[in-house]
Amino acid sequence: MQADEFRAHGHRLIEWIIDYHSRVESLPVESTVAPGEIAALLPEHPGEPDGFEALFADLDRVVVPGLTNWQHPGFFAWFPANTTYPAILAELVSAGLGVQGMSWATSPAVTEVETRMMDWMIDLLGLPDAFRSTSEAGGGVIQGSASEATLTSILAARWRATEGAVNIDSDTTRLVAYATSQAHSSVEKGLRIAGIGTDHLRVVPHDENFAMRPDALADLIAADRAAGLVPFWVCATVGTTNSLAIDPVRAVAEVARAEGVWLHVDAAMAGIATLCPELRWLNEGVELADSYGTNPHKWMGITFDCNLFYTADRISLLGALSILPEYLRTAAAEAGAVIDYRDWQVPLGRRFRALKLWFTLRTDGVAPAQAMIRDHVAWTQQLAEWVADDDRFEVLAPHPLNLLCLALRDGDEATAALISAANATGQVLFTRTVLDGRVVLRFSIGARTTRMADVRDGWALLQRLAS
Repeated sequence: MQADEFRAHGHRLIEWIIDYHSRVESLPVESTVAPGEIAALLPEHPGEPDGFEALFADLDRVVVPGLTNWQHPGFFAWFPANTTYPAILAELVSAGLGVQGMSWATSPAVTEVETRMMDWMIDLLGLPDAFRSTSEAGGGVIQGSASEATLTSILAARWRATEGAVNIDSDTTRLVAYATSQAHSSVEKGLRIAGIGTDHLRVVPHDENFAMRPDALADLIAADRAAGLVPFWVCATVGTTNSLAIDPVRAVAEVARAEGVWLHVDAAMAGIATLCPELRWLNEGVELADSYGTNPHKWMGITFDCNLFYTADRISLLGALSILPEYLRTAAAEAGAVIDYRDWQVPLGRRFRALKLWFTLRTDGVAPAQAMIRDHVAWTQQLAEWVADDDRFEVLAPHPLNLLCLALRDGDEATAALISAANATGQVLFTRTVLDGRVVLRFSIGARTTRMADVRDGWALLQRLAS
């Protein structure tokens, strides 16, 4: 493909993307294809190139039918993965530049724009100054996902707990971590990858709101110390996947600090809500955390993937992840004049993810995201009132933000059948979870395109199907 073809095809693809967004509401929210159906439309082996026209046609013939349409206004499943036009354009620029930002020297702009964007987001989210790049020991980096942020925090905490002795001969068998049963699955995965293991994850009891009990955390830590073990890491969640439960970060942090345990705050979903100043109660106690992560690629409209990971202890982070072969040495880095973000993450290579934030903040600012967040929170409260007025249903968890967990009083089988029946219509998509043994329908209001009418229609559909 030459430049003139690229220009023509690029313009056409931009139009296709615009058309997709304009018609996504008319598509089923969830793909209806059977397993293997998409693969059957593709040759088993590569053949001769058949040109862009054939490829372009297959976007609609092969790809779109196999999509779950996350940008659909009836998408009430999991949590959102919103995208916006500025972020899409930034992804195009990043791909077009084709640079690799593993260190400052490999493209100074990649590093310095990212550092500035991480500091901008501290201002916009009301996060503590200890996370700023200009602070004595903190700083931030864009990770791919909250799972990567969680793993990175575990590795930094392991380094600090072992005083830097993390080579193959080091004894990490006594390290113990803590989280509730409501914490994200990435906690268990991260502990496996870090060599700690699931057996050394203590499940901290939660209260009636599905939030961590700090007294139970303190008791578990005391018991482990008495057994000769080394508590080293605890995860407090601000917005669990199951119910959007919010752990009492300040009280958990006080226990962690008293015991010398690293505290990671996983605010993947809910943290972005603090773009709205009235929701900054979600930041309560975060200034006591050793690390923190939240995802603009959920509720802010920054195209996946973009996790903001901050730490107040970059020495432990760099100690855990810095490896410096001769071919990566630079005078600027050795003088401490620059940041090499390869040492702040597990992979070596890095894309120019910061462009998505820069483009969005420079063109749209935060007002559209703030308005969307405020709408979604208000609509969730309205939905809760509707559910309370229908005695066939009950709400099973607090709902201060944009997720309502509800169930039929007739029992688990009825709730599970309702979820399946609603999703089968193609008009909406809900996901199920289990809260203290109860099957729950998660009504997650987070898609950028969702309107109050869509929420009302989704609830009306549930009422009809429950009749």
